[in-house]
Amino acid sequence: MTKQTRPEAGQRQLRVGEEIRHVLAEIIARGELRDPALSGRAITVTEVRMSRDLRYATVFVLPLGGEETDEVIAGLDRAKPFLRAQVGRQVRLRFTPDLNFQADRGYEYAARIDQLLKDSDGS
Repeated sequence: MTKQTRPEAGQRQLRVGEEIRHVLAEIIARGELRDPALSGRAITVTEVRMSRDLRYATVFVLPLGGEETDEVIAGLDRAKPFLRAQVGRQVRLRFTPDLNFQADRGYEYAARIDQLLKDSDGS
């Protein structure tokens, strides 16, 4: 039996992460955040990864067009107390998880791989 370096997420972690993703996406879509860096922006919550003990949530976000991502992350960090309180009210957990916002770089990475593949076809 081989030791895994990163164990797969459990079913409960995946379910809770998806529930939190829906709550955050709904709050952002309704425009409840009053931070100037966030107002009028379309922000997608692409994934929420939960720690094993469900006390920490890494929230991956992507602003429409991928522009000014750092500014959006800073705005979400400022709105963290409000967002965490909303998650605590809407998701039934013993502890409300601490939210850590990160830019989702998966799309950038996929676009770069796609471009490299296109460039190599022309050789």
